[in-house]
Amino acid sequence: MSDLPRNQHIAASGVIAAVGITLAYVSFTQEPAGAFVFPRLIATVFAVLAIWTFVKALLGRTRVGHGLSGQEMRNLLPGLTVTLIYAFWAAKELGFYTATTIAFFLLLTLYDPASHTSGKTWIKRVMITAGFMAVMYGLFALLLNVFTPREIFPKAAGGGFGVQSREN
Repeated sequence: MSDLPRNQHIAASGVIAAVGITLAYVSFTQEPAGAFVFPRLIATVFAVLAIWTFVKALLGRTRVGHGLSGQEMRNLLPGLTVTLIYAFWAAKELGFYTATTIAFFLLLTLYDPASHTSGKTWIKRVMITAGFMAVMYGLFALLLNVFTPREIFPKAAGGGFGVQSREN
């Protein structure tokens, strides 16, 4: 039982490294190449850091603490559910900005310890979400002048970071 935290860390970092490698591969095989510069940069950095973490976990050179308890795993489940719905359905069906707004607001609401009965805290959540989305819009559309991400595995492209024009 004493290896549980280490094994959890190896499994989690291994899955994340596999996702990072997959995203990097897919982003480098998509066309047009110019539309994927930003996803390629992010996916490459993500993959390198994930592989590094996985190798450290395999070698036992990480401090893993006490691991996650069953209750902590249950606490993460609603956020994981929202994230999976966002990545595999909402981003495509609702568009990047709409889906991101909804997902961020849901995650903020789920994990915000403030009261859910006070109107003041709901206004605060709406304002935080609006600020987050303003930063996202400014980052993608104004500062980087890149296409916004669509869905994680587009059907037509056979997988990868989908893109949409800023007009969509």
